Amino acid sequence: MQLGDGLRNIFAKTGALPFLLVILVVVFQLANSRFLGRQNMEDMLHEGVFLALASLGQMFILVSGGFDLSIGSNIALTSISSASVMAAVYGVHPGAAGQAIAAGAATAAVVGLVVGLVNGVGVAVLGVNPFIVTLATASAFQGITLLISQGQEVGGLPNAFITSVGSGSWLGLPIAGWVTLPLVLGLYVLLAWARYGRYIFAIGSNAAAARVAGVHVGLQVLATYVICAVATAIAGFLLTARVSAGEPLLGAEYTLQSITAAVIGGASLRGGRGSIGGTLLGVVFVIFLADGMDLMRLGSNHEMIALGLVLIFAVVADRQRAKAVAAGYQKRLISQSDPATEG
Repeated sequence: MQLGDGLRNIFAKTGALPFLLVILVVVFQLANSRFLGRQNMEDMLHEGVFLALASLGQMFILVSGGFDLSIGSNIALTSISSASVMAAVYGVHPGAAGQAIAAGAATAAVVGLVVGLVNGVGVAVLGVNPFIVTLATASAFQGITLLISQGQEVGGLPNAFITSVGSGSWLGLPIAGWVTLPLVLGLYVLLAWARYGRYIFAIGSNAAAARVAGVHVGLQVLATYVICAVATAIAGFLLTARVSAGEPLLGAEYTLQSITAAVIGGASLRGGRGSIGGTLLGVVFVIFLADGMDLMRLGSNHEMIALGLVLIFAVVADRQRAKAVAAGYQKRLISQSDPATEG
């Protein structure tokens, strides 16, 4: 009985993710010895950097009780917009690669801010369901992207942007990783130490109670959508360097991947729970799964099926984890109120 209680407590705190990661590594390494090879690990690290930013932003929204279906469209719009600005500046001033890159980065930040404000106003101010708002904006932003690009990729980017930001590394870590690292640390401080973090956990657990306690629910939720969109836009900017051009369909898979990574990492679709570390573990899982399936020569269709199944598993596991926590809490209450345990 004690062993069962111990296993239940471990499951309640960490879920099955660490065990699933071990299984993935063993299976894919046995299937293809290149899986843990240096080059493949470097490639997965690059991919993980981009997904980490989008997934952490998604996790913030999940903690507050919402979710964002416009992640992929945000990445595509950022890619086309920032690439167009960079190409225009670089075309006029070929010797000003630094200024062109800075202009592209500023454009990405503005796109992220606008996307976040549109989503946040729809959810927090107008009170529309997050599913409806972000589904609608996903369609609108993708349409704007296609109008700007006419369905074509945008080239002519500074070579320094592609070679340094896209594929460069320093001390074994991709340049994109060095850009991402302080952002991740900032998000950790914001979630774990700042008052804002306590507010969104409270809102996700019980928005009405948080409002009664004096929390400005609308403002905090709006800020959450802005944080998610800006983090995603940065991912889109870095990803543009990786693919060497602005792509109108870039990041289409990131919406499902970001939700899957956050949920399997411990975030709840019901709100009120999530962590930086758990989400990053979820990102590792998703990247390992996608890369391993590629090495096994399984197409993207199989990957989407697998991600869908993993998301279903994660949701079911979330429910079981919640039941385990509730069962442990109820058991403690019973033991405290049992007369046989008194005196």
